[in-house]
Amino acid sequence: MHFVHRSGRARQARAICYNRPPQAGARKASAVPSSDHVTITDGRSLGPAQLRQMERIFFEASGRTFTPGPERDAFRERWLGRYLSDPGDVVLAALDAQHNVVGYLVGAVENPAEQNRFSDISYFRQDFRDLCRLYPAHLHINIAPQFRNRGVGGQLIAAFATRAAASGAPGMHVVTGKGARNVGFYRRCGFDELRGATWNGSEVVFLGRRLVGTA
Repeated sequence: MHFVHRSGRARQARAICYNRPPQAGARKASAVPSSDHVTITDGRSLGPAQLRQMERIFFEASGRTFTPGPERDAFRERWLGRYLSDPGDVVLAALDAQHNVVGYLVGAVENPAEQNRFSDISYFRQDFRDLCRLYPAHLHINIAPQFRNRGVGGQLIAAFATRAAASGAPGMHVVTGKGARNVGFYRRCGFDELRGATWNGSEVVFLGRRLVGTA
């Protein structure tokens, strides 16, 4: 997903997933080259300027305008900040040839329905608890507009799938707005729409994908 807000439509990466994610046993590299000279790398190695680029993409994709203050800070913390601050979470960045951040993925590999730090997102426990056991890893992804539809999103998904499978997660999921354009992107990357719910006055859907090489 990236995030779901009250508009009911998460503005998300629309990149085409050209290749299926690699199996869990595939060799991992620190950076995976793409045909557009974009590399996928560990986001925890980013410098301050690159982190600001990531944050710019995050707020641009939200479709919302914030003034500095508690509301903006809470929104960032819910959908981005908590993953950057937790060393156990996954942070991936897509860098162009000049090492600018052109997309990112953040996520967690453990079941969010069993973690108090996600209690502010009620659908994990109230609507999708059983599905979270089967698809515990979850992610949020956003791509800069000029790099959408170029395979960058698919590469980020593939890299996250490899990490989640290596951690032993049997599946991964995203939650996004019902009918949002990014639903098609996730389906092309192997996700299935499994259930819908209402959250904060908006219709959302849970999309899950089983991970190979796990029990």
